[in-house]
Amino acid sequence: MTSSSDIVRLRAGPGTASLPKRGWVFALGVVYLITGFVALGSVALATVASVVLVGVMMIAAGVAEVINAIQVKTWGKFLLCALLGALYIVAGLVTFDNPTLAAVLLTLALGASLVAASIMRLILAFSMKRATPRSWLAISGVITLLIGSLILARWPINSVYILGLFLGVDLVVAGASWIGVSFGLRRSPIVKARSST
Repeated sequence: MTSSSDIVRLRAGPGTASLPKRGWVFALGVVYLITGFVALGSVALATVASVVLVGVMMIAAGVAEVINAIQVKTWGKFLLCALLGALYIVAGLVTFDNPTLAAVLLTLALGASLVAASIMRLILAFSMKRATPRSWLAISGVITLLIGSLILARWPINSVYILGLFLGVDLVVAGASWIGVSFGLRRSPIVKARSST
């Protein structure tokens, strides 16, 4: 029979080198928390930062699409890919030129996406057999429907802050989870065994 110390010795080997150091994971969590609270402190600025990031991603995707168009062999597909890339680039540049308009459109898309996702979750939850645990899926669908409806009900007024609010909350939750992971790593027998060798 194998004791728990044998299991730890068996587990702590060359494969554990890929485990992160808990200090770095804790520091990552703290950075996320700080940036999340800064974003929540200035949600309008965080909204602009979100819009600019989306603009940069759209320009990068547009450039990649244009480069892909050059690789295409047929003339019709070349034009289609080049046009798509150009549209991405123009849309990305519009986010720099008019971040307010971009925030309004992104907020509308976010609200509509949340409502659509919630409807799909509710349909899925109610189509599941009664024996399956579907209540969590239904609760998630209702909450998402409420959030999406609130966004759409206050649109376009909430476009100034809603993206920044979501970014801030996401950063705070991610930071808290990374800090939790670092505490979990501290208690992990694998990490203890690795640090003692």
